[in-house]
Amino acid sequence: MKGLVLAAGHGTRLRPLTLTGNKTMLPVANKPLLFYSIEALVKAGIKEIFIVLGRSKDDVRAAIGDGSKFGAKVEYIEQREAKGLAHAVLISEPYIGHEPFVMFLGDNLLREGAKPVVESFMENGTDCAIVVKPVNNPSSYGIAEMEGGKIKKLLEKPSRPKSNLAVAGLYAFNESVFEAVKNIKPSWRNELEIVDAVQYLIDHGKNVKVRFLRDWWKDAGKPDDLLEANQLVLRDLPARIEGVIENDSCVARNVSVGRGTIIRSSMVRGPSVIGNNCSIDSDSYVGPYTSIGDGCKITGCEIENSIIMENVTIDCKRRIVNSIIGKGSNITSIANQESQGFRLVVGDVCQVVL
Repeated sequence: MKGLVLAAGHGTRLRPLTLTGNKTMLPVANKPLLFYSIEALVKAGIKEIFIVLGRSKDDVRAAIGDGSKFGAKVEYIEQREAKGLAHAVLISEPYIGHEPFVMFLGDNLLREGAKPVVESFMENGTDCAIVVKPVNNPSSYGIAEMEGGKIKKLLEKPSRPKSNLAVAGLYAFNESVFEAVKNIKPSWRNELEIVDAVQYLIDHGKNVKVRFLRDWWKDAGKPDDLLEANQLVLRDLPARIEGVIENDSCVARNVSVGRGTIIRSSMVRGPSVIGNNCSIDSDSYVGPYTSIGDGCKITGCEIENSIIMENVTIDCKRRIVNSIIGKGSNITSIANQESQGFRLVVGDVCQVVL
């Protein structure tokens, strides 16, 4: 099987974080979202992978390259216009050919990886396999309606859903999907919807299998979702200390500290990850559920349930919670200002005074 990873979205719901790069390159537990998709495909035995890119592409190409560091061969497909997921499948036909393939949305995380959809697809006579998971807000997702243990209907973000089974961002297809995407019409969003393509397969007697996810799945398309994805991944993070923890500091629970990092006169509570060549000092408190990227300097502040990207400086006697701070930003403070805690979503290379 081949792999198709979709990373062409504009990431409008994640602005300003996505104004300077591709949304799939945003970090979760100090690793870009897109890396998780590629690693999941490789772990499932898929080594030939195509990545669909839109306008934001340079950072993806620079980070992924030819895929050899993942043990895969990676090539790129350019989607010049944002015409939907099914359109991304349509333009991939010359690359995929007649081979079956797994399609992974690059901003989705599944703890079970790609194996569930591959295993379902490998059953005899399967034309398409999808994975579903019950959710509390079904009107925000593509929803599957079941009848007698089989899928009956798929709807994209229905206003009055009859089911709470959301379709996760992971699919497997054979070449019959190309007929489907050529015969569906744009939705009210003027996009070719992948749920409509799957519905076409159902309506034309194709064998569409459904696999229920047993573990968590997260669509990290909004800031709150990105923070929750960070929490979920950090829960599985093993403790690893490669930096220096000075005697006047404390590290509790599963915390990962990178090379060249020094923690002095501070406390770090896990689950948390701190990258390489960071400095945490002056009675700072970090965690739980916090990721701090490489080259950061944290001085005299409290940070909890946040994602701090690379080369950020935070020098303020403030409490920062539920925040995402873009690369190269600088957070300082004015003296004698009191607060219950600041919540920030800050793009790359910004300066904020609290």
